[in-house]
Amino acid sequence: MVTHDNIHIPSESFPQWIWYTIEAVLVIVMSFLISFKIADSFEVTPEVGNWILTGAFGACFAGWYIIIRGFILKKKILGNRY
Repeated sequence: MVTHDNIHIPSESFPQWIWYTIEAVLVIVMSFLISFKIADSFEVTPEVGNWILTGAFGACFAGWYIIIRGFILKKKILGNRY
């Protein structure tokens, strides 16, 4: 039996974009849960509650990607990894 040395072995066993997708989904879910608990703690009309929900969601989402990931973890969101 003859063997060939032209086998493609990827540099990573798992595609990089899947990690970003998993991270984004987790951040969205956690942001929604946190913002829902925050908005539920106020006794306001539904219209104002929607604004609180949206603002808390945006603050959690931006807080993760700008403050935690950008300054604390020092990881670029979009960039060349080589």
